[in-house]
Amino acid sequence: MVSLRNVVKSIATVLPEIPKPVKKPTLSEKFIWTGGALIIYMVMGITPLFHFGNQQDQFAFLRVIFASSQGTLTELGIGPIVTAGLILQLLQGSDILKMDLSNPNDRALFGTATKLLTFIVIAVESGAYIIGGALGTLQTTQSFVIFAQLFGASVIILLLDEMIQKGWGVGSGISLFILGGVAQSLWWDSFSPYPVSPTQGAPQVIYGFIPALISSLFPGGGGVASVFIRTDQFPSLFTFVMTIAVILFITYIEGIRVEVPITSVKYRGFQGVYPIKLLYVSNIPVILVSALTANISFFTRLLANATKTSTPSWMHYLVTYDTNFQPTGGFVYYITPPNGIAQTAADPIHAVIYCAFLMTFAVLFARIWVEIGGLSSRKVAQNLMNADVQVPGFRRAGLSIEQVLNRYIPPITVIGGLIIGSVAAISDVFGVFGTGIGLLLGVDIVLQYYQMLVKEQLEEFSPRLAGVLGQT
Repeated sequence: MVSLRNVVKSIATVLPEIPKPVKKPTLSEKFIWTGGALIIYMVMGITPLFHFGNQQDQFAFLRVIFASSQGTLTELGIGPIVTAGLILQLLQGSDILKMDLSNPNDRALFGTATKLLTFIVIAVESGAYIIGGALGTLQTTQSFVIFAQLFGASVIILLLDEMIQKGWGVGSGISLFILGGVAQSLWWDSFSPYPVSPTQGAPQVIYGFIPALISSLFPGGGGVASVFIRTDQFPSLFTFVMTIAVILFITYIEGIRVEVPITSVKYRGFQGVYPIKLLYVSNIPVILVSALTANISFFTRLLANATKTSTPSWMHYLVTYDTNFQPTGGFVYYITPPNGIAQTAADPIHAVIYCAFLMTFAVLFARIWVEIGGLSSRKVAQNLMNADVQVPGFRRAGLSIEQVLNRYIPPITVIGGLIIGSVAAISDVFGVFGTGIGLLLGVDIVLQYYQMLVKEQLEEFSPRLAGVLGQT
């Protein structure tokens, strides 16, 4: 372990790094840096890869989650950063990686190891996308150029995220880019005025719901009934209402929590509460399920490419593809979301199996993450003991506090995982704007930014008050 530490420390000297600001930027300056990072990312999202041809996107249902755009410099999006971070958090939370993150040296080493692993994941994913045919059939020269583009662009995204997290901006680059992607998807589905053709040779219709609704009100437009449910996955009045309902529901359940009373042993008379949110593990379960689905889809695509000359019979149970490499049957087909309400109505069994899969694995990953992410009753009890806090009416002992927390954390973990999985699955089945998982992430990030901005404003006017509120 010592040798590994030394290797990571030596590599840290050659890895690109964004320095911390010498003087803390004002809130206005942070807005400028944050906005600049978002603009750079959005420009990269419309910059095409070298000689990339148009083809069907088999990872379309994951684009919002990983803030990526097919065939552009953001093809990989924040995927490598999230993947590397999750791997190291799993290793550290399960005590395979022995690090004390309360120690500044270990915390710095953990950050360096995460960055190093991100570079490795970037290289592996860039190569896998090219070799696996996710970007189509490429010639040798084109493959090398696209690999360099993907690697360089992903490093820029990593540095943009690091710049924001080190105090130049507000929040984190990962949250910012996801929110930007969700907002872009919502805006496009709601207000896009461009006419598109559902299929080749078919008449063009307006894509965005609001322009289509306005157009329907004119003579010959068909009336409101014509946009209530639109075919070919077009945004409709029904999906618009569902989107608003999901946003309001997520906002409501984000505020539900159980409050466990606590008192301080060190400061007599101090009383407070330890809040346990209904969504105790936040959106982590659906992110992990999405990552699992993405990996299964990607590796089955690799396998299909490798066996396309002589497809074995068992491959039909795993996946079958159409001419655009979209799954039409097999296991992979049933664990990917249906394309809107039209496909749900056409194949309700697909929708039911997908919902059951997402909800089951959301609960499973919620329980796993609580144990390895340092959120279990035992870990929380230990943290409260270390903070000289106890629960009134119980002895100041780790076991006593753990028994109290066991009344709430395990059942809330299961209920929260079930709710978050249900919301994501049902939203995907009905084809809400921005996808169900995208809405979950977007609303959660907006609430986080609201809390951060309130704290930033308080720090400018009253640093002491902001410090007090930050501890509650």
